[in-house]
Amino acid sequence: MSLFVIGDTHLSFGTAKPMDIFAGWEHHAERLQSAWFETVSPEDTIVLAGDISWGMSLSEALPDLQWLNALPGREKIILKGNHDYWWATVKKMQEFFAANGLDTLRLLHNNCYAYGEYGICGTRGWVNMDPENTPADDAKVSAREAQRLEVSITAAEQQGLKPLVFLHYPPIYAASCNYPILEVLWRHPVTDCWYGHIHGRSLHRYAVNGERDGIKYHLIAGDYVQFIPQKIL
Repeated sequence: MSLFVIGDTHLSFGTAKPMDIFAGWEHHAERLQSAWFETVSPEDTIVLAGDISWGMSLSEALPDLQWLNALPGREKIILKGNHDYWWATVKKMQEFFAANGLDTLRLLHNNCYAYGEYGICGTRGWVNMDPENTPADDAKVSAREAQRLEVSITAAEQQGLKPLVFLHYPPIYAASCNYPILEVLWRHPVTDCWYGHIHGRSLHRYAVNGERDGIKYHLIAGDYVQFIPQKIL
């Protein structure tokens, strides 16, 4: 039994949003499927760090979710990315999963999942990128995401679990820092944080990979890891 992670699958089996137009994304679903079967076993767990599907609704995302559900793995733990427009309330998504037999998919949202002595924790996170947002808008969203991360990590600690943190947005990118998120990480015994969102070689080079202030950061966006699920434990 092993734990894997990958971000940004950007699947589009239910909607016309091909990723092949971008360099490095050619036949990415086929590449991901091949690598997944080579690395992930039926008893393994895999965290999907956001930007799962281009579907605009649960019905549009269903072919992508069914595709993921059919891949090997006991549990696929999903957190929200900025392009997961299909994301709804937890209750609605859980009911949808149950109605459609998506029995290996789990939602990481204001909660955590036990994996041995570890707690799988996380949330989407935030970066201040939208030019239409005011500083107050960004501060509000950052504070909300930091609170969700706090709830997730605290849930793990209350069970005596060591928190492993997964985000969609990077908490640090080049010289930019999301301090509300970082302060939560620093306040708890977090040693590792995995994140996605960053695409393309020109941007990958500014990503933080390695230790910063006592925490090891790992970029696991699909194109960065060549669509190969990364083994953590």
